[in-house]
Amino acid sequence: MASQVLLLVLLAIICSVALASDPSPLQDFCVAVPNSPGTVLYSYGAALSVFVVLVNGFVCKDPNLVEANDFFFSGLNTAGNTANGLGVAVTPVFATQLPGLNTLGIAMARIDFAPLGVNPPHTHPRASEILTVLKGSLEVGFVTSNPGNRLIKKVLHTGDVFVFPQGLVHFQRNVGHGSAIALASLSSQNPGVITIANAVFGSKPAIPSDVLAKAFQVDDNVIASIESKF
Repeated sequence: MASQVLLLVLLAIICSVALASDPSPLQDFCVAVPNSPGTVLYSYGAALSVFVVLVNGFVCKDPNLVEANDFFFSGLNTAGNTANGLGVAVTPVFATQLPGLNTLGIAMARIDFAPLGVNPPHTHPRASEILTVLKGSLEVGFVTSNPGNRLIKKVLHTGDVFVFPQGLVHFQRNVGHGSAIALASLSSQNPGVITIANAVFGSKPAIPSDVLAKAFQVDDNVIASIESKF
């Protein structure tokens, strides 16, 4: 009996791990129709029913109408606008920008860095990220989960590659003498992003200041000052 229980527990763990990423598609492709209302009329006798048919949040384009441009994106040769407080710009290539990505479980982005630019600490809750430096030098790193919270970091140069495991807090900053460019590939078509500072200090409604004051071991007025910037 004990061995049967152990087997069931192991199977549950294996199944939960297997379902922790984007599901495998059951068809060649499902080209997203981003602006479709998602309604299909179906007549059965005298009755008329309305269904909402979505795959990963999108309606699938009729396969007979799919064309090469549905799997094509142009524009990663254009630099993003880094004229902001962080000195960073992210140009995403997700299913919204490239409809043919829908259901394929992948996405990518170009990241531009001004001199001293920083892509601040953030996480991707649904994806691991592999970063390739195309130009310049970046200091990158991620923090392991509790209780260790170990910082693992390295300086990368043109042609170097670094991996950020799924869900872990990570960052990049430009440590070169000019601008920098990186290409991020992600293991989900919708990786999500949680920028730590924005989430903690800029949520709506706001996290109670006394909660943050205790968490960061500072006075309420310090929290108020930080929140005012977000």
